[in-house]
Amino acid sequence: MAVLLVVLIVGLVALFTAARGARVIQQYERGVVFRLGRVQSDVRPPGFTMVVPVFDRVRKVNVQIVTMPVPAQEGITRDNVTVRVDAVVYFRVRDPVRAIVEVQDYTYAMSQVAQTSLRSIIGKSDLDDLLTNREPLNQGLALMLDSPAVGWGIEIDRVELKDVALPESMKRSMSRQAEAERERRSRIITADGELQASEKLALAADAMSRSPSALQLRLLQTIVEVSAEKNSTLILPFPVELLRYLDNAADDLASRRGVASRIADAMEAAADKQPLESRGAKAPNEDGPAGDAPAGDVPADTETSADGPP
Repeated sequence: MAVLLVVLIVGLVALFTAARGARVIQQYERGVVFRLGRVQSDVRPPGFTMVVPVFDRVRKVNVQIVTMPVPAQEGITRDNVTVRVDAVVYFRVRDPVRAIVEVQDYTYAMSQVAQTSLRSIIGKSDLDDLLTNREPLNQGLALMLDSPAVGWGIEIDRVELKDVALPESMKRSMSRQAEAERERRSRIITADGELQASEKLALAADAMSRSPSALQLRLLQTIVEVSAEKNSTLILPFPVELLRYLDNAADDLASRRGVASRIADAMEAAADKQPLESRGAKAPNEDGPAGDAPAGDVPADTETSADGPP
């Protein structure tokens, strides 16, 4: 009976000891065992595991990705603008033994390193980069965090700048700048449209100048378009091009009349010149042989001899 009691007591002690040494590690955890204060190299995997009671102590390390917000840090950018920037860091424990042994509290250590690195990034960057070109800044911040994190057994998954707070005066200045930029673009677009329209109108004017009747057709089309609105009064300006066309037509008609008048004068002059030439050719034949004097004329020496002696 006494032996049975002893066996029962020993069994209860062994069962109690085994119960104290039993551990269950979750899938997202790893177990780091300290035996009499010395860390064991083998990390306990997820599932059921046994440790030596009293001698062993187990530290469970979460290996999930930790989302750690970085408090907003105020700094002066490289172009002397005061800003407040906050960020978020995603990291996970890659080596549980080093994360427990090398640093006292790796989460707090990562938070302090992230804040310091964020202030450094603010001082090295311009305001435009913080607002529009954040990807290189995120990569640079991740590289700055990765340098100490590797020695702690931590892997940086990604780092992102979350928000940039600007002073109110800077916001108003940027708003005026954006408004001026939009006004400049609108004026350029309007001027470009005017240029294209003027080029098309110039081509249309050239086409109408080559065909004057096109201007009259365009005028009639305009009258039809305006009369379709059922207005009782129609005011239609007289086109200048039509006046120019009429002026050109009058000049053309006057030039044609001048040419016709010159042709008629030339023909008349030619008709007057022809009879004169004909009469000058027939005069010697009518009066006698060429070189003879007329019958009624007396030479001067003959008259003198008649008065004097023969």
